[in-house]
Amino acid sequence: MRIDEGRIRPLAGWTAVAATGPYLTLKALWLTGHPVGSDDPGAMDRLWLVNLLTVGMDAVAVALALAFVRPWGRRAPAGLVLFPMWVATGLLGTVLVALPLYLLSIPLLGPEPSTGQEAAGGLGDWVFAVVYGGFAVQGLALITAFVLYARRRWAGLLRARTGDLPRSPTLTVQRVLACVAALLGLGTAAARAYWAAGGTAGLPAGSVQDRSRGVAVMDAVTAAMAVAASAGLLVLVFRILPRRPLRTPLLVVWTAAGSLFGWGCWQLVAFGATATGTTGPMALVQAAQVVTAVLVLAVGAVALVERAAAARGPVVESPGWTRGAAGFGGRERCCSGGAPGCAGCT
Repeated sequence: MRIDEGRIRPLAGWTAVAATGPYLTLKALWLTGHPVGSDDPGAMDRLWLVNLLTVGMDAVAVALALAFVRPWGRRAPAGLVLFPMWVATGLLGTVLVALPLYLLSIPLLGPEPSTGQEAAGGLGDWVFAVVYGGFAVQGLALITAFVLYARRRWAGLLRARTGDLPRSPTLTVQRVLACVAALLGLGTAAARAYWAAGGTAGLPAGSVQDRSRGVAVMDAVTAAMAVAASAGLLVLVFRILPRRPLRTPLLVVWTAAGSLFGWGCWQLVAFGATATGTTGPMALVQAAQVVTAVLVLAVGAVALVERAAAARGPVVESPGWTRGAAGFGGRERCCSGGAPGCAGCT
């Protein structure tokens, strides 16, 4: 059955915009001194910087959704679309994985035991339902709109195979950096898996007693993302399974590295902004998580830029004046049919 992208992409984009409404409304109330859903009026005052930051993040998500459904989005510079969407995919994609796992743990393991800390300034259950329910809808809609947008804008890349990535002079450097990223990623995965299993070494003293199941689930998901990002990048740079579609490892690396970067940065900023404090080992793991993601981003960006350059082909001399993609000037570019709508050399 053929997907009607002309209808689904706008629907997904506008759904993503609408899904930000309840969250932005809640944040606006908190920022203006209305602690709706909180039993501690002063809690929101202490979290004003975090609340302001999250409002900005959701505003970026709205801009991305509009770019995917409006004509000007096709003309937007690739970097201005890809980097924020990479982070958004990591943040929202992690919620889409962690939230069902947490909900599944309730019937399997029973309700989460009370730590006695919730009444001291926690948020009502309905707030979590609104926030994370909105994140889930926003994530599904925004990622769907982006996938359909990417299928139109970068169709040639998504049709390529892993073996189509060029063996350029930078390949050795790419492989060295990928191995460094893999080592850091495996270290991050080991630490996160240990905390997810109930280990407490390296955790802040204040968070050990009231450590929730939701935090443990997030640690487990982060551990899996660290392994996936490392493995996916090694598949790309060492051209493992060269005949397989490039989009498969690319999707894994995109989502997993975005998760490491987005949540790693968020935890570093949130801990600092709320002055809750963190221990050296936890801060080290968070930093290693972010560095892993940055290395993956750098290696992946270089590989894909080189792939795009190779797909466009060499610039060749033309015997006369030509008008087309190259314009006037006696030079033309052969794209070898690699770009959408291209029938060969212009």
